[in-house]
Amino acid sequence: MAKAVKLADIAKPLGVSVVTVSKALSGQKGVSDEMRAKIVELADKLGYVQPSAAKREQISRSHNIGVLIQEDYIEQSASFYWNLYQQVARITVEAGSFTMMEVITRRMEEEILLPRLLLEQKVDGLLIIGPVSENYLIALNAQATPLMYLDFADRERGSDAVISDSFYGAALMTDYLIANGHRKIGFAGTVLATNAITDRYLGYVKSLMEHGLEPKPEWVIDDRAPGGGAIEAEHYLQLPKDLPTAFFCNCDLTGGILIRKLESVGLRVPEDVSIVGFDNYIYPGICDIEITSYDVNATEMAQTAVDHLLAKIEERPYRKGQVMIEGSIVEKDSVRKLKK
Repeated sequence: MAKAVKLADIAKPLGVSVVTVSKALSGQKGVSDEMRAKIVELADKLGYVQPSAAKREQISRSHNIGVLIQEDYIEQSASFYWNLYQQVARITVEAGSFTMMEVITRRMEEEILLPRLLLEQKVDGLLIIGPVSENYLIALNAQATPLMYLDFADRERGSDAVISDSFYGAALMTDYLIANGHRKIGFAGTVLATNAITDRYLGYVKSLMEHGLEPKPEWVIDDRAPGGGAIEAEHYLQLPKDLPTAFFCNCDLTGGILIRKLESVGLRVPEDVSIVGFDNYIYPGICDIEITSYDVNATEMAQTAVDHLLAKIEERPYRKGQVMIEGSIVEKDSVRKLKK
């Protein structure tokens, strides 16, 4: 993107002030005809566009928004992030612009291979859905293209992001289990694998401590590798010998897979073990139980991310930094109320 020509760029070669240039280009008095002609000629040569004209051009122009998603988060065609992308695509079209999606492979992350959307200069801005590696984020941030993160944040660089309220939402879901009589509550998710999972674990711990309950390490079960990535049911989600009466799962997909694992050893949900999740989204076929969950309001998250990225591209005011979208509990069929 070419650098915008400023009034000072015109004034300096001609040895006049910025005020003189402004008057000449706006048709005001106080500038000789000879100097006005020189200023106008140089402004045209440099490609100067008056702010009012630039604003009109921005308003009428549509933009191409590149959407990046790491392959671990989109292996299933109906994953939560695929659903989030569909929301983004719909909202972007309604705003008069378009989306182009590219999947970031593990090889691209490891070798720091930039997306073709960037290399071929096909997009005006990038929306990254879901976390990618720190080194890859550094490479993306080194580019001039405006960036926006969706459903994760990067505190190191203070980047613009739209996230769900993982900490409060997790505390709310744990409170819900306690209100239903549960005192033995586990957590399903690999702590530190992602910022979101860690925040949800801390919210879970906060709720337990506030109710005088002690978090038990044996009731915290991993659902994926420590470095993050896809959920791996075969290697993780190992059931403890002493089962709690309920689990808070870091996402509904983990909850659905955990339900299948419980059923495989003859346990029923919610009769034997209660389950709550996060996201309020799971694709059909994972389990037959409707999971009580924290609805993250994906539509508002997508709307906010698109609005802010378009404003960033067009250099309009927007709320910079992290924007947190609150959600709410959606009660379904996966929790049994215990007698107090």
